[in-house]
Amino acid sequence: MRILVVEDNLSIARAVQAMLEGQKFATNVVGDGPAGLDHLLRQSYDAAIVDVGLPGMDGFTVARNARAEGVQTPILMLTARDAVEDRVRGLDCGADDYLAKPFVEEELVARLRAILRRGDRPLVSVIAVGKLKVDVSARTATYDERALDLGATEFRLLELFARNAGIALSRTQVLERIWDYDFDGSSNIVDVYVSQLRRKLKKLGADGVIETVWGVGYRLQS
Repeated sequence: MRILVVEDNLSIARAVQAMLEGQKFATNVVGDGPAGLDHLLRQSYDAAIVDVGLPGMDGFTVARNARAEGVQTPILMLTARDAVEDRVRGLDCGADDYLAKPFVEEELVARLRAILRRGDRPLVSVIAVGKLKVDVSARTATYDERALDLGATEFRLLELFARNAGIALSRTQVLERIWDYDFDGSSNIVDVYVSQLRRKLKKLGADGVIETVWGVGYRLQS
């Protein structure tokens, strides 16, 4: 799953990013309101964590404008303010929940999972495709009841394929879901990670589960 973090305090942003990536969420971080709104409007995220006190445009305005444009991404407001009126204002602007600083990792992750479950798309705990099982909650995967030893990016890639089993995904679609849309790294990064994932699946007897669709990209057999 892909999470957007809009936070101008660099130390907090890095801590939240490390926290989420430790849970194997793909995380993009931006540091001001206009950039946060741009990401919400242009990209697909499973949830967003938005600070209230942002430069350029506060979090309330980001949420309000995103909702006005039809963005349904669940939003968790993150702020040092804990007054009742601020919480009410945040919810009235379209936020799904409100968490005051300072916070502990367990509460942030719990609230994030809660708004994901309340979203329009139900959060499926275990995705089963043949002998492959991807446990989204536990962030684990097995093939024929044998555990796959996956890194965070490999897990997110496998989850994306499993959620779209039988559907051919282009390299661009994969880049936009797993990496940031303006990713400027190696152009063959998708091929590299698919190759790594295939090798690990092959060791468990799952050779050919991820197919190459020539001229398009890749597809997980359904």
